[in-house]
Amino acid sequence: MTGPADDADPQWLDESEMQAWLGVLRLVMLLPGALDRQLRRDAGLTHASYMILATLSDAPERSMRMTELARSTATSPSRLSHAVAALEQRGWVARRPCPRDRRGLIASLTADGVQVLEQTAPGHVAQVRTSVLDPLTSAEVAQLSSLLGKIVGPLEADGRDDEPGSA
Repeated sequence: MTGPADDADPQWLDESEMQAWLGVLRLVMLLPGALDRQLRRDAGLTHASYMILATLSDAPERSMRMTELARSTATSPSRLSHAVAALEQRGWVARRPCPRDRRGLIASLTADGVQVLEQTAPGHVAQVRTSVLDPLTSAEVAQLSSLLGKIVGPLEADGRDDEPGSA
């Protein structure tokens, strides 16, 4: 498979672009570790597990189809299944068959899961503030949000194009 870049010489990054790109790489490499360390220390959770709990807490009836939960947490269905199984063993999530589609599963946040999330959220929010938001002005936070929307939106759309049945 070829793409537009295959037909022409590479468009190398200039110094400013390289600095921006290396900053993105450092953020992508360092931030997950900082969030994981805080969550493991305070609650024995990974950031991926916390995202699953938080995503379910915001869903109607605190429940979502597993396929939608995977999409919302940017997790592969296989990895999500393993993570949800671990959360299920702890009593924080329950799974049941989808009533409209017997092949699908619904994941639901349990009362114990809500309690864990309520206990964990303040420390997590403090870590997010320290690591990402506090160094920025409110105008920079708005700008960051806008810039990330421009970058993440197409990546999410590209990921949806790879899903079975999306062609």
